[in-house]
Amino acid sequence: MSGTVDHDVVIIGAGFGGMGAAIEFKRQGYDNILIVDREDDLGGTWHVNHYPGLAVDIPSVTYSYSFEPNPFWSRLFAPGPELKRYAVHVADKYDLHRHMRFGKAVEGARWEEEEGHSGGGHWVVNLSGGETLTTRYLVAATGYLSQPYRPEIPGIDEFAGDVLHTAKWDDSYDLSGKRIAVIGTGATAVQLIPEVAKLAAEMTVYQRTPIYVTSKTDFAIPKSVQRIFARFPLTQRAARLVSTSLLELLMVAGVLRYRQLRRFNERAGSLAIRHMKHHIKDPVLREKLTPSYSFGCKRPTFSNDFYPTFNLPHVSLETTPIERFDADGIVTTDGKKTTIDTLVLATGYNIWDVNFPAFEVIGREGRDLGKWWRDNRFCAYEGVSVPMFPNFLCLASPYSYSGLSYFTTIEYQMQHIARLFGEVRRRQARGFEVTEKANEEFLDRMTVLLGDSVFYNGNCGPVRSYYFNQHGEAAILRPTSTYNTRREAGSFALTDYSFS
Repeated sequence: MSGTVDHDVVIIGAGFGGMGAAIEFKRQGYDNILIVDREDDLGGTWHVNHYPGLAVDIPSVTYSYSFEPNPFWSRLFAPGPELKRYAVHVADKYDLHRHMRFGKAVEGARWEEEEGHSGGGHWVVNLSGGETLTTRYLVAATGYLSQPYRPEIPGIDEFAGDVLHTAKWDDSYDLSGKRIAVIGTGATAVQLIPEVAKLAAEMTVYQRTPIYVTSKTDFAIPKSVQRIFARFPLTQRAARLVSTSLLELLMVAGVLRYRQLRRFNERAGSLAIRHMKHHIKDPVLREKLTPSYSFGCKRPTFSNDFYPTFNLPHVSLETTPIERFDADGIVTTDGKKTTIDTLVLATGYNIWDVNFPAFEVIGREGRDLGKWWRDNRFCAYEGVSVPMFPNFLCLASPYSYSGLSYFTTIEYQMQHIARLFGEVRRRQARGFEVTEKANEEFLDRMTVLLGDSVFYNGNCGPVRSYYFNQHGEAAILRPTSTYNTRREAGSFALTDYSFS
């Protein structure tokens, strides 16, 4: 299949998305596959992230490939190291290690037409160190959260203390007895803050936007239950179905169908507020921790430890904006200075400026994908393909995230690959490209459906959420049920693509 190219398929990213794509390409008969990753091992976010308190934020039985369940999760919400071990298991079982290269960042990729072949061509991929390679098909599986965000606050580079980012955690660093500032109160911070508080002498949490946090029903899964899951897989499938259904209800009813089911959304928000009030008795602190936006505008999360942490005598919450850093601390706009030894950045990721896509991608006629999206509108047909970019699949793309489990998204994209490449094989084609018409119709449909969501009907004005891009569009989530997403992945019109 290779012809004159180095590889049939190059996949950028060795996380669960990239591994899922590789598994599907191997099912389709491709073996000359390269999976390249800038990190030193596989696992994606579960390799990069290893901060204190890291755990999956949905039930573990749902957070796995449906075709490769793990019966041995230790808890309902598995800790991070177990996800990394699961990733290694998948790579072992599906013979993916031999396709992987680590420590190579992709700096860019360019489509080159082949003379003498109408519509034919290949991708030239530039790697760090000056290396280039060619491939017939290119897959961007860099994930949604791959470019850490470092806030541009005056003086931050002059801060003389230690700086840790949750996405670049130093496991050898001892937090004990330190005066620590944590910037951020998103889902990562909710996991991190209670653990840091156990060690810090003093801790100040700087909050820009409060987060909805509901109670977390977490428990160890008994060994006897793990053995039942392993011996009788249908029992784990049943548990997965229950978990998936509850998550689907939360996403569809609470977020995507806000116009029709506003009271459900308000009920979910009130449960979070009640959870906060149960733990926080100080009225001033309550007010600071109470969101002023609708539930779902910013991703909510679960925790039993987050709110009680703010009752500790050595923990304080600061909501006054930061004016600047000094060499030994942080100064807020009211002139108050807090002296610290250690700065912890739980500031998340930069999605819309540098992650969509995560490297430069130049398609036909010199079109720059990132620039095109930012200058126009973000869209990828069925969350997979983009016009003017032949033989290219972008898995972390606009309108692609379906449901609340990333594996739902991965598996529908695997289905899309199976249907698309089945047609490539049937036609004995060398390439494919989604049509402009199909892409525009998909974008129009997503826009209409999102018109029912909390993003456009609720009160999202007070929140700065990664759901929204620079055009003010909530263009990450696919506003359909996961059932609809999976059905369309196996039945989209093949005429939506041109083949060559």
